[in-house]
Amino acid sequence: MTRGEQARHWEHPALPGVDLLRARYIRHTFPRHAHDGFVIAAVTSGVEGIGLPGGAERAGAGGVVLINPETPHSAYAGTEEGWAYRVLYPAPQVVAAVAAELSLPLGTPSFTATVLHDPGTARMIADVHAAAERDNALAADTCLRLLLARLLSRHGSAPRAVRGGADAGRTVAARARDLLSSRLPDPPSLDALAAECGTSSFALLRAFKSAYGLPPHAWLTGERVRTARRLLDAGVAPAAAAAAVGFTDQPHLNRHFTRIVGVPPGSYQRERKNVQDPAAGTS
Repeated sequence: MTRGEQARHWEHPALPGVDLLRARYIRHTFPRHAHDGFVIAAVTSGVEGIGLPGGAERAGAGGVVLINPETPHSAYAGTEEGWAYRVLYPAPQVVAAVAAELSLPLGTPSFTATVLHDPGTARMIADVHAAAERDNALAADTCLRLLLARLLSRHGSAPRAVRGGADAGRTVAARARDLLSSRLPDPPSLDALAAECGTSSFALLRAFKSAYGLPPHAWLTGERVRTARRLLDAGVAPAAAAAAVGFTDQPHLNRHFTRIVGVPPGSYQRERKNVQDPAAGTS
């Protein structure tokens, strides 16, 4: 990381299905990527720039950033001094469970806003972090539920209806995604992938980007990082995780993991061990 940058990406046993990130970045840039869960962030200083399918957004101190699952986005410093923020990454089932308690329609809802200037909600995000850092399990869980209830009631929408009928482009894209997922260590070339999906290379590129917001090679990198995270969570060494998902070596994993997750894989895994081993404490 650049001098002056710092980040901690961790989890707390009182918040299953939720990752936490506390960071200050100056030169670090998150490339276009997507998460399988939600992103709920509170900017505490500086300005964060967010690249979204509909254009760029900016969030300053007191701002809240909401990103739905599988939404491609990038993040970067919106000013020379960078930005600092606290982030929650709740899994879809965590948000869906709170929505169900609020008697909202069954399924995983989505947020209708992306950037809010809402210091009150930003403080609630900080409260979740503070409670987890103090190891106050009751407060952490309570603060999280109150936060999600507030966001869902103010900015939530009903689960998206399942589209009827066959969509040839999305069917091709889903087939390509499944093939790539099953062959992370040795993926096919674009031509071979298109041939297996029964289409041309350009048609596949158009369908895939339309469905997932990313070209296949960028999606593949993100999926490799996601899978590496699961392996690291299970205690697999970074070098072995790199080989298992198809990165050429550990430095290759380090580079992409740090760009997308925000911390190196070794730091990420050590925080998991801290949670699993109560004697290790927290930093």
